[in-house]
Amino acid sequence: MTSLAEKICLRLAQMKGERAKSEPAWRSCFEFTYPERMEGLGGSGVDASFAQQKKTEILDNVGTDGVRMLASNVMGGMTPANAVWLGFDVPDETEEERRWLDHAAEEVWLAIHQSNYDSQKYEAIVDSLCAGWFVLFIEDRNGRPFFLQYPLGQCFIACSMLGGPADILYRSFQMTAEQAVNEYGDKVSQTIKDQAADTAKCSTKHEFVHATYPRTKYTPGSKLPRNMAFASVHVEVAGKNVVRESGFNEQPFVCPRWMVLPDSPYALGPVSNALGNIRELQALLALEKVALGRAAAGVYIAEDDGVLNPRNVRVKGGTVIVANSVNSIKELPTGADFNVTFSKADQLRAEIRRMLLADQLAPQDGPAMTATEVHVRVALIRQLLGPLYGRFQSEDLAPTIDRVFGMMYRQGRPELGGEPGPVLIDDAPETLAGVKFSNRYLSPLARAQKLEDVTAIERVTAIAGTMAELGKPETLDLIDGEQSIRLAADALGAPAKMLRTEKGLIAYRQQREQTQQQEQQAAQQQQLQTMSVQATLDRASQPV
Repeated sequence: MTSLAEKICLRLAQMKGERAKSEPAWRSCFEFTYPERMEGLGGSGVDASFAQQKKTEILDNVGTDGVRMLASNVMGGMTPANAVWLGFDVPDETEEERRWLDHAAEEVWLAIHQSNYDSQKYEAIVDSLCAGWFVLFIEDRNGRPFFLQYPLGQCFIACSMLGGPADILYRSFQMTAEQAVNEYGDKVSQTIKDQAADTAKCSTKHEFVHATYPRTKYTPGSKLPRNMAFASVHVEVAGKNVVRESGFNEQPFVCPRWMVLPDSPYALGPVSNALGNIRELQALLALEKVALGRAAAGVYIAEDDGVLNPRNVRVKGGTVIVANSVNSIKELPTGADFNVTFSKADQLRAEIRRMLLADQLAPQDGPAMTATEVHVRVALIRQLLGPLYGRFQSEDLAPTIDRVFGMMYRQGRPELGGEPGPVLIDDAPETLAGVKFSNRYLSPLARAQKLEDVTAIERVTAIAGTMAELGKPETLDLIDGEQSIRLAADALGAPAKMLRTEKGLIAYRQQREQTQQQEQQAAQQQQLQTMSVQATLDRASQPV
C-alpha cells in the first residue's frame, strides 16, 4: 500500500509537469516588467546581479509603470487601509445582532491591517498582474493573522472540484540539514541528522514539500488537527517521509486568479496581453539606440589607396588622417529617420498603457473635476475592474475574511480549539448560534458597483419633482423617501450609525411629537396667563 508521503511526492511530480507548460509565458511577462520576481519559473535562478542585469536591458519602463499603477489601484479599490471594507450580515437581524456584527467586522479589519497584510498584498498583486495568480498564506499567531506571500516558483496548485477555486497547494522548498533538524526534530531521515551534525555538511540543502488540501472526511469544528477540514502535511521528498501532519479549520491560503487558462488551474495576467507590444517597443528602441550612436559618431566611407588603411582608422576629435586625397575618406548619411521611430514608439506606449488600464486609472491633470465628471470616471473604473473584482471577491476576500475571523474567534476559547488567553472578539448573541454569516464588501470598488442605484434614485426623484411642478403632485406619493435615503446611504457607504433604526425612528418621532405637544401646551398656558394679566390690568385701569 502506497504511503501518504509517497502519494504526495508522486502528485508533486505530476503538478510540476502540469505547471511547466505555462512557465515560459510567465517568465517572459516578468522579464519585461519585474525580472526580480521570476525566481523558479523555468530557466536559471534569479539573484540580485541577474535581476539588475535584466533591468538594465529594459529600454522603456512603460510596462513596469503600468503594472505598478494598476496594482496600486486594485489594492486601493478592494482593500483600502484607511476605511473598513468588510461587514457581516444575517437575515432579519436585530439591533443587538447588528451591533455585534459591526463590532466583529471592525475587529477583523483592524487585525488584517495591523499585520503585514498591506506590504505582502501589494507584491502579491504584482505577481497576479504578471503571471495571473499568486499565493498568500495566512498563519495563526495567537489569534492574529500573519501573511506570507510564497514565491510562485515554489507553488503548485490544483482544484478539488471541476471549475472550482484553487484549494490545493503544494509548496516545494529547500532547507539546509541544520534548518530541517531545528524545524522538524527527529522526524527527518538519518541522512539529514548525520549531515546536520557534521559542520562541513550542515549547509547541504534538501527538498521538502508542504501539501495543503481539503479533506473529504472531517469533523466540523474539530479541535484535533487531523480531523479538521483542511489537511497540512510536510514531507521530506528524498526520504519520502512525513515529518509533520496537522490541519486547519479554514482554507489557510488564498490563490486568486486573473484569467484562468482552459483545462488548467493556472492563469495569465494582463501583462500577457501587452507582451507583444512591449517586445516590439524594446526591439524598436534597440534599433533607435544603434541609429543614435551612428548619428552621433558618423558613418564614413574610405578608399584603401596604399596610404590610408581603413581597417585601422578611427575618427576621433583632433585626429589627423593621412591620405593621398581628401576624397579618400568621406562621411556618409546614416539614413536614420528618428521621427518615424518616435511616432511608432509613442503609439506602442499608448497601446501598452491602454492594455494595462494605466491610461484610464491615472490621476487626471488639470483643474478639479466636477461631481458629474467624478461620477463618470468612477463608473468607468467600475466597468474596467468590475469583472476582476468579482473573481477576487470569491477567491481572495471571502477566504481571507473567513480565515481571520475563525482564528480570532477561537482565540481565548480552548473549547473551540483556540489558545488560552484574552478573547479577541466578544461572545456572539445566543440568537446567532448556528447562523451562517454572509460577507458584505464596502470597498471603493464594491461601492462603485452600487452607484447606479444612487443615480437611479436621483433621476427618479428629479422626474417626480418635475411632474409635481407641472401640476401632478400625486406622483410624489409613489416615492418612499425614507427607504430611498436608506438605499442611497448604503450604496454610498455611509456609516450605519448615521441612520436611525426603525425602532429608533419611531421613538424619535414619538419624542418629537411629545415635545411639540408640550410646547403647544406651554404656549397656550402662556397665552392664557397673558390674557389674564391683561384683563386684570384692564379692570384696574377702569374708573371706580
